Amino acid sequence: MIPVKNIYYMLTYAFKILSEKGYANIATEKFENTAELFSAILANGISAQLRRGVNKEYVDIKETCSSVKGKIDVTESVKTMSVMNARLVCSYDEFCENSYFNRILKTTANLLLKANISKKRKRELRNLMMYFDNVDMLDIHTINWRIHYSRNNSSYHLLMSICNLVIKGLLHTQADGSKKLMTFLDEQGESRLYEKFILEYYRRHYPYLCANSEQIAWQLDSESDELLPIMQSDIMLKDKNNVLIIDAKYYTHNMQLRFGKHTIHSANLYQIFTYVKNKESEMKDREHKVSGMLLYAKTDETEQPNTTYIMSGNRIDVRALDLNYDFPLICKQLDNIEEEFFK
Repeated sequence: MIPVKNIYYMLTYAFKILSEKGYANIATEKFENTAELFSAILANGISAQLRRGVNKEYVDIKETCSSVKGKIDVTESVKTMSVMNARLVCSYDEFCENSYFNRILKTTANLLLKANISKKRKRELRNLMMYFDNVDMLDIHTINWRIHYSRNNSSYHLLMSICNLVIKGLLHTQADGSKKLMTFLDEQGESRLYEKFILEYYRRHYPYLCANSEQIAWQLDSESDELLPIMQSDIMLKDKNNVLIIDAKYYTHNMQLRFGKHTIHSANLYQIFTYVKNKESEMKDREHKVSGMLLYAKTDETEQPNTTYIMSGNRIDVRALDLNYDFPLICKQLDNIEEEFFK
């Protein structure tokens, strides 16, 4: 489990806006759990959004009116016998704050109010929700996270990402099928954050490496590749003709145990080897060096991977990144990788 303080710093890389002035005070606070941390970030973000002005959009409203408003729904008017009472069912568009963005915010805030967070934080969220009285709630199972951002709503990007982490990372299905909000991120939530943090760290501190999450093309002798899976790297660092492909892994157990012996996860090793050899073949017509790395998040187990292999001419490392250090020492471990492979 990643210490809460380090989760905040990792979030500042994953979501650059967290390093801006409006969120700077969060770095000085102490948080007991990630639910409390996300509540603080969300409260700050909603406050800032209220100062800018909340997102509004046209919402379709249907109601019974005493005078014509918008379009008359004849079928509904007859069905409900509203015509007999000199009233009509009308549908019209209203420009209001009941937008999809605000519905997600309100739904998430109400989830956090049920979590193990301080009374102060709950009071803060409740006060902010007073501005969302006319906003509807959503079913957490049907939220569409494929949200389109424009210049007018780009300020919601961080808020929606935090809402996504809360709902997907903190919500737990219990044995009876009911939902309970957990105090800490689950393994899947921390895994996504871990991968995003490493990528954004190299983008920010080593722009010359052109850090990206690139697809790797299959190097085929035939032309048909329609049934082949996509090779999507987590992190690819490139300097001229020097390439390092990093696969970020976040598991409860970093090694598999077979017949009493700890070994590297087979599927992980096959995956990084496939990535490296296909990238190697892609660059065969020019001078190049392609390496690979499985970068696990270190666990409390005694056996941790830390070795280098030369496989068919390519270097492949298997290492563990210790996230329990103070954050500057976490950064130092990532800096050492850049130094070792690109200097």
